[in-house]
Amino acid sequence: MGALSSSTIFRKVAMALSGLFLMIFLLQHFAINITSVFSAAVFNEVSHFMGTNPLVQFVLQPILIGGVIFHFLMGFVLEWQNKKARGIKYAVFKGSANSSWMSRNMLISGATILAFLGLHFYDFWVPEIKHKYIEFLPEDPNRYHEELVHKFEDLGRVIIYVISFFFLSLHLLHGFASSFQSVGFNNKYTPLLKFIGKLYAILIPAGFAFIAIVHYLNN
Repeated sequence: MGALSSSTIFRKVAMALSGLFLMIFLLQHFAINITSVFSAAVFNEVSHFMGTNPLVQFVLQPILIGGVIFHFLMGFVLEWQNKKARGIKYAVFKGSANSSWMSRNMLISGATILAFLGLHFYDFWVPEIKHKYIEFLPEDPNRYHEELVHKFEDLGRVIIYVISFFFLSLHLLHGFASSFQSVGFNNKYTPLLKFIGKLYAILIPAGFAFIAIVHYLNN
């Protein structure tokens, strides 16, 4: 029992750390993408640097992809363990009375985000790999903004993106505070951290939705 408990705690800590890592990436990703709304030149310059820097391409990018896969696989494993540990549901158990909707449905929001990531990779990462390493097309440092804007010409795709960012917000609202709790961060700064977490969980997804909507309207 002790070994099982230790294994579960390790998985929760590992998932929390991977989640925090992905939240840092998400903030960096947003900081780059928001420039596309205000300056095509700046967005092209930053994107060209990120897209041609060997450290980013061959070290950070594989780490990021590995972190995404690890985080979601660990989430499914932990959910399976929790259901197995509960066994047959007690008649007196009322999930809504003991936990929030977000905490009870992290798997649903996570699966939605995972499906969205598949679309996002299809929209941006796959064409980038094809451009560079399959077709070996000459590098154009001014192509990035046009390629981004082109993806948001379709209203259906914009709606999918906005809905996905809504689920990302729900996921982050619980996941941010839960991650710090899992790694043992609990002191006088906890209320402030929870407040920052709520701001992050609302503003970052809303910012991504804003980017998609603005480019659609501009088209």
